Amino acid sequence: MNTLPLPTTDVTPPSLPMRTLRFLLQIAGYTLGFLLLLGLTFLALRIPAAEALRSLWTGAFGDAQNGHLAALSNTLIETTPLVLTGLGVVVAWRAGLFSIGGEGQLLMGALAATALAKVGGHLPAPLLTVLMVLVATLSGAVWGALAGWLRVRRNVQEVISTIMLNYVAKFVVSWLVLGVLQEHTHHNPQSESLPNTVLFARLLPRQWSDNMQTSLHGGVFLALLAVLVIAVALYRTPMGFGLRVMGQNAEAARAAHFPVDALRMRAMAISGGLCGLAGVIELLGSSTGSLPANDFSSGWGYTAVPVALLGGLHPGGTLLSALFFGALTAGCRNLSQFQGVPTVLIYLIQGMAVLAVVGGRASRARRTGSETE
Repeated sequence: MNTLPLPTTDVTPPSLPMRTLRFLLQIAGYTLGFLLLLGLTFLALRIPAAEALRSLWTGAFGDAQNGHLAALSNTLIETTPLVLTGLGVVVAWRAGLFSIGGEGQLLMGALAATALAKVGGHLPAPLLTVLMVLVATLSGAVWGALAGWLRVRRNVQEVISTIMLNYVAKFVVSWLVLGVLQEHTHHNPQSESLPNTVLFARLLPRQWSDNMQTSLHGGVFLALLAVLVIAVALYRTPMGFGLRVMGQNAEAARAAHFPVDALRMRAMAISGGLCGLAGVIELLGSSTGSLPANDFSSGWGYTAVPVALLGGLHPGGTLLSALFFGALTAGCRNLSQFQGVPTVLIYLIQGMAVLAVVGGRASRARRTGSETE
């Protein structure tokens, strides 16, 4: 009896050059889509597109006339908190937890570091700096673990609890900074400025940057180290494997005897710790070294969500995505200064970037689906 041969399919994975080419084509597609949306936005707002794009580039990367180091320094300074808060989102979301609490965890980290500096001012400066980093990271972890505890013990969805805890953290910071932590004259709504010996060391000579506040500091290396540590933890450790399995299917992870509740607590604690670290890096990296009662954060905890999603929820991708958003922020500030456009254009341009990537991915998924039918 003759039987028809079974259809064969080529399951050989594409070669490295082919994967690299596909990746570059995807990046080119996203870039073209973003530039198209950006051009349409400038036209709608009656902003000269060519001059606006030039201002964006100059603000992010500099030019031959104004120099590159100061602009690159600004971009990296804007990138640093986005890397850490984005990593916090990655860890939580890989574990199947939709944390929106980076803002509150960042504030609690900065608050704990400020309080320690007030009571531990007699300590040697290097030791105090290290302790502030550790205490801030621990405080953010506790704030994140609180949302994890509410999920595990009371079945409170972390989306709601983390958002509410953001407001709690904001009001706690305002209350303490306007109270026991306020500077000694009580004229300014901020804490006492930290001594320069406690702040992070500057990586560029002062004469290379027009503004000391935008000069590069050592906290950038902590963010890069965090990317490496989280990548290893997620993809090279049993705990990371358990987090990713739980994120795919919590019930299957429970059936496989993974400690689901403990893993959820750990994921939220690690996520909060990363955001707390972002808070103390911003505090120790600023030129004033003081915690204001309001507006300490530029919304990094919220921007972290699109940063992580555009980075593919991967530590390396999050680093590149944060760099992109940091460049946009630095460029938009330069654009608002020289073109006279409102600063809220930053968020509009960030939205254009998200739409470009989401649209590109949707088009690719639709095309791939049609090819397999």
